[in-house]
Amino acid sequence: MSEDRPFWRDPRVVIARRDIRSLSREKTIVLALLIQLFVAGFSSFLVVGLTSLYDPGSVAAGEVEMAVTGDAREELEAAAAEQDGTSVTAFESEAAAQRAFDQRRVDAILRGEYVPSARGPGEQIQVTAVVPEGSIRSTLIVVEVRRVLSALERQERLERTPYLDQPPVPLPDTVSASQYFGFTYTILIPLLLFLPPFISGSVAVDTVTEELERGTMELLRVAPVSLLDIIDGKALGMVLLAPAQALLWLGLLSTNGIAVSNPAAILLFITAVTVVVVTLGVVLGITLQNRRPAQLLFSVLTLVLFGGAVLLPEHPATTVAKLAVDSPTLLTYGHVGGAVVLAVAGYAVARVYMGRIAAESL
Repeated sequence: MSEDRPFWRDPRVVIARRDIRSLSREKTIVLALLIQLFVAGFSSFLVVGLTSLYDPGSVAAGEVEMAVTGDAREELEAAAAEQDGTSVTAFESEAAAQRAFDQRRVDAILRGEYVPSARGPGEQIQVTAVVPEGSIRSTLIVVEVRRVLSALERQERLERTPYLDQPPVPLPDTVSASQYFGFTYTILIPLLLFLPPFISGSVAVDTVTEELERGTMELLRVAPVSLLDIIDGKALGMVLLAPAQALLWLGLLSTNGIAVSNPAAILLFITAVTVVVVTLGVVLGITLQNRRPAQLLFSVLTLVLFGGAVLLPEHPATTVAKLAVDSPTLLTYGHVGGAVVLAVAGYAVARVYMGRIAAESL
């Protein structure tokens, strides 16, 4: 191999370019990339809908009219008054409240009654709620009812504090925060950033096993390159693909007004994770030499590894989230450094293993 050859003519770079170009013919991979591109490109719109799926309380239900009745209706009225978007109408009888509900003049019924306490002398408030069923709005009404009941519980705790033998633990102050913040930084950003490494690892399995199954690996070996050069080239292409996607996703998120801090550290961490995953994929492809069992074992092992990461002091998704919101700790940076060391050591061990494989046996 000529030492004055430009780097883009290096056989490993040539193989990497060829594999990346071949991805345009893989419909599944192209579809996965387009879905990620859509999510990242329209994240500011999608985050509202996606947040409502796992937290219906983040979506305003509009004005919810509630009927309150029973001995404790005054307490329920006071609790509902603290909630924006909730109005109440007091009814003297449960039958009148039920008629209003049946005629859809109210969205829900709250019946509060004083009943003997089951834990000692005194009374407690028992609330029975009636809400409509079978619609999306019903879910939002349930959320509003839950908020009213939470306010009632807080209100009763504060009023009954003087009657306690010991002072209770003080309640934390209510803070104002965006309901989309948690979803964006703990779910959306880690999801977009961790999908590319796993896609790259899966493609690495395909590229290696397809070369072996189709016999094109033998054609590559006719060129003046070693088996390690071929493997290096295939791994290089897949490793470069994931951080390139991650960088694009971060740019699109920023365009949508979602600020992501520490992009360099995030890209370094994602690159290290990609190296680990791609190394696993290449080793499985070379060892099993068959696409189906190699892909199955790769999928199982990646799920086990990512799931087993909960045993770490900090989960990789948490590391990315902390970096993105600019609140990293020494442990966070330690995870980034540990991932880099693991990636370098893992690939070095894999090269030693693959260097002992006779190319003629493939």
